[in-house]
Amino acid sequence: MLKVVHKVASWILKRRIEQMEYFMDHPHDVQAQVFRHLVENGAQTTFGRTYGLRPHTSISDFQSRVPISTYEEIYPWIEKEFQGGESILWPGKRRWFSKSSGTTNDKSKYIPVTDEALEECHYKAGQDMLAMYFDQNPDSQLFTGKGLSIGGSLYDHPEGLPIRYGDVSAVITENLPRFYELARTPRKEVAFMSSWEEKMDVMARELYDEDVTSFAGVPTWTIVLIHHLLDTYGIENGDIRSIWPNLEVFFHGGVSFEPYRTQFDQVISGKMHYMDIYNASEGYFAFQYDLSKRDLLLLLDHGVFYEFVPLDRLDEAHPPAYTLDQIELGVNYAMVITTNAGLWRYLIGDTVIFTGKYPYTIQITGRTKHFINTFGEELMVDNAETAIADAAKQTGAIVSNYTAGPVFMEGKSKGGHEWYIEFEEAPSSLQAFQAQLDIRLRQLNSDYEAKRQADLALVAPCIHALPSGTFHRWMKKRGKLGGQHKVPRLANHRRYLDELAAILEHERR
Repeated sequence: MLKVVHKVASWILKRRIEQMEYFMDHPHDVQAQVFRHLVENGAQTTFGRTYGLRPHTSISDFQSRVPISTYEEIYPWIEKEFQGGESILWPGKRRWFSKSSGTTNDKSKYIPVTDEALEECHYKAGQDMLAMYFDQNPDSQLFTGKGLSIGGSLYDHPEGLPIRYGDVSAVITENLPRFYELARTPRKEVAFMSSWEEKMDVMARELYDEDVTSFAGVPTWTIVLIHHLLDTYGIENGDIRSIWPNLEVFFHGGVSFEPYRTQFDQVISGKMHYMDIYNASEGYFAFQYDLSKRDLLLLLDHGVFYEFVPLDRLDEAHPPAYTLDQIELGVNYAMVITTNAGLWRYLIGDTVIFTGKYPYTIQITGRTKHFINTFGEELMVDNAETAIADAAKQTGAIVSNYTAGPVFMEGKSKGGHEWYIEFEEAPSSLQAFQAQLDIRLRQLNSDYEAKRQADLALVAPCIHALPSGTFHRWMKKRGKLGGQHKVPRLANHRRYLDELAAILEHERR
C-alpha cells in the first residue's frame, strides 16, 4: 500500500515545482497579489475598519495607517478572537490557536490559526518542501515508509468555547486529511500526550516496529528521542539504522542544526540528508533551497506579505520597513509579516539577511530579543552557533546545549560574556575550547572584536561545563520540556544564567 502511496505522492509533488518556479521568477508580482488578497479580507474585519483598510488600499497607505506591532501590542485583538469574537483580525470565527513559548516576557503566545493559513501556508509549504526534496533526490523512497513527527499537545478552551489550542505541530496534525495518517507515525493519541517523558516511553514502544524513512522536529528533542530508543532497546552499536534501516532525511527547524550535526552523525550511519526549514506558529516561511548550502528559499505565494526593518533602526519611533523589491543583500533585517491568519504588520522576532535574489534566499541570523549587546558587541545567534560548532570541532567536543549572557561591569571590573555549556563529549581542554570560541567570535563579528581589543570593554568569555541533564532539568522546571520548546541561546540579561546557577547550587547541597 505504501509503495502505491509513494508513487502517487511523489508524482503529484513534482508537479508543484513549476508553480514554485513562477514565484521565483516573478517575486514582486506574486507578493503584490498576496498583499491584495490580504487587504481585501482585512477590510471585512474590525481591525481593518479601525485602520481604514479598503480592498484597494495601496502598500504605501497600508504602511502609513497600520503600525508595526509586537505580540504585546497585537494581543488585545488576538484575545478578542480567543474569547469567541467574529471577524476581528480575519473574516469568520477562529477554531484553532497555536501556543508558542516565544520570548514575550517568557510567557506563552497564542497565535490564531485560520483554515486558510492551514491550507495555503502550512500545508502548501510542507508540500513544496517535499517537492523540492524529491526534485533534488529523484531516487528517494520516502513514502515507502513512514514519517516520524515529534509534536506537541492540544487543549480545550478554558471557558468551554469551541476553540482548541496547542503546539502548531499538533494543530496541523489534528487537521490533516485522514489519508496522511497512512504515512506518519506515531498515532495521534500518542503524539498529543502532554507528558514529554511518558510520551518518549510510549513512542519508543510504538516506533520500534515502524519503518521510519524520515523524521521532522526540533534537533534538541529529536536527538533525545533517538538516544532514548537506543538505550531502551540496548542497541550496542549506537546506530539508529539498526531500528530504522531505510531512514533517509531529517527535516529540522526551530534552532540551528550545526551544534547538533556531530551528535546526529554519531547515531546515524551512512548517507543521510538534512533539510533546514523555517516554520513557526505564525506561518511557514522558508526551507533549504539547495541541501549543499545554508540558504533558505523565501516562500512568496503562501499567504504571507513580507516587510523588512533594518535591525539597527528597529528602536526608532517610526522605523523604515522595506518590501521585497527594496531590500539589500547582506543587511541584518527584522522580519515583519502580514498573514492570512490575521497577523497585521507583526514583528515576528526573527532576524534575517538576504543572500540572493531571483530567487530570494535568506539565512536566519537570530532573534530580535535573543542577542547580547550590553557593550555594543551586537552578538547574534548565528555568530554564536558558528563559533560553538568550530570550537567543538577544534577540541574534539560535542555540545548538547548552551546558553550565554552578559557579565555586567561592576566598579573597575570589565564586562564579559558567561557561557553555560553542557557537553555530550568534553573538549580536550576547556581552556582551549574557550580560546577557540573567542577567536572565532572575533573573526565573525567586528563589533565583538573591537570590544575585545586589549580587553577594552570585554574580557575573555567565561565558560562553565554543566553536568549531563542540567538543561533537561532546567527546561522541565520552566514547564518547557519537549515539543516545540527551544533552549534560549543568547540573552541580554542574566535571568537564564541565574536560574541555571540556582539549579547547580541546589544540586551541590
